[in-house]
Amino acid sequence: MSTSNQLSHLNAAGQATMVDVGAKAVTSREAVARGFIALQKATLQLLQQNALPKGQAIETARLAGIMAAKRTGELIPLCHPLGLDFIDVQITPQESGLAIEATARCHGQTGVEMEALTAVSVAALTLYDMCKAVDKMMVIGEMRLVKKSGGHSGEFVRPGEKV
Repeated sequence: MSTSNQLSHLNAAGQATMVDVGAKAVTSREAVARGFIALQKATLQLLQQNALPKGQAIETARLAGIMAAKRTGELIPLCHPLGLDFIDVQITPQESGLAIEATARCHGQTGVEMEALTAVSVAALTLYDMCKAVDKMMVIGEMRLVKKSGGHSGEFVRPGEKV
């Protein structure tokens, strides 16, 4: 865990600024993020049967997450645009909803945490959009970074998570 009291995205005048990563070494970087969307049991059954009015929600959400990760630098103002080597989104039915996991990898000068988190977020929002006609009670939550590796700060694994 970082012990720095300074936020890296603020300059000396307190203005938001993009971090200059030009002097950083290019390293192999990976991040894994997870989230969850709680659904009613009937909605989960419709999803698994591909019987929703908008079609194959899980596959559509998986692809939306992948596409969003590739555009993270356009969506989050101070993120660097990255050339991703790999992005994967998996959506797994659970008893009370869908678990979402994204893995992002690149060789670069800054990490891919935001890309993994963006993939999870957009996949969850896509599921919400595709299911909202039949389920107004959905809850998106538990989005978090589970693991990151590479770069100056090294490896992080969230306590209590299986990776």
